[in-house]
Amino acid sequence: MNKSQKSLWIGIGVVLAIVAVVALTGWIALRPEPEMLTGEVAASEYRVSNKVPGRVAVIYVEEGQTVQAGDTLAYIDSPEVDAKMQQARAARNAANAQSTKAQNGARQQQIAGAYEMWQKAQVGVDIAKKSYDRVQSLYDKKVVSAQKRDEVEAQYRAAVATANAAKSQYDLACAGAQEEDKEAANALVAQADGAIREVTSYVNERYITAPCDGEVTDIFSKRSDLIGTGSPVMNILDMSDVWFTFSVREDLIGGLQPGQVVQVQIPALGEQTYPAKVTNMKAMASYATWRATKTNGQYDVKSFDLKLVPTEAIEGLRPGMTAVIKAS
Repeated sequence: MNKSQKSLWIGIGVVLAIVAVVALTGWIALRPEPEMLTGEVAASEYRVSNKVPGRVAVIYVEEGQTVQAGDTLAYIDSPEVDAKMQQARAARNAANAQSTKAQNGARQQQIAGAYEMWQKAQVGVDIAKKSYDRVQSLYDKKVVSAQKRDEVEAQYRAAVATANAAKSQYDLACAGAQEEDKEAANALVAQADGAIREVTSYVNERYITAPCDGEVTDIFSKRSDLIGTGSPVMNILDMSDVWFTFSVREDLIGGLQPGQVVQVQIPALGEQTYPAKVTNMKAMASYATWRATKTNGQYDVKSFDLKLVPTEAIEGLRPGMTAVIKAS
């Protein structure tokens, strides 16, 4: 083989080598990436709200603090509850007096006292009637709502009922107690005791406690804020109830089924994977459906919401972290 032939074969070899390198590079660059499902970490979150209206007096915790179930989180100062307790106790005292009078028989002083209670109730009726007339006039002028008118009307009717009850008690005192009167007096005592228990529950509700073990994530109210019934005060994250959530098109589910255990990677925690069990697969609403643009060879694809629960505790796992499932 002469020199020119050797050069030709060397050139052909170089060309073939270049073609092979280009082909290999193209195959590596154009080969399909392994399918990967991306989701995130979620956890149960409880919104702590107050039951009684009032002003935030003390907040005992801070954002990020870990609490135990039953821990006191905040105290709501509610003068209205204190006033209701005074009213309830006064009503119980009055009921006890009525019961004693029914049992022992009415004296002149008791008759006079019943009369004064009746007159006091009558004054309440007059005040409630005037308030009702004013609100009714404003309602006719469409200044106040029907609900406000109904509330004032209910208060007026309650005042009338109270006055009627006081009048009945006065008549009983004058006529002398009978067995029925004694039973009615005992019922009033029981009713007053029930009111005391009800208001006592409201008193206890001024202390807002943690519903579960967890971490305080958000505090919405500040000290001295005035809040109404049911207003959110703070959020508590239950770190013992953590799961992974994925929104996946049905053509990418890849055979995942409820009860199946797969490996999930948390990029924030490194390359290690963690076992998680598929506990729920639910079709998402129609807005999450991929619509086909062609009628030939394509079809609409639904999206599914997948819930996976870790089978073991994962140290450092936080809600909001990215979770990844890679196809095998």
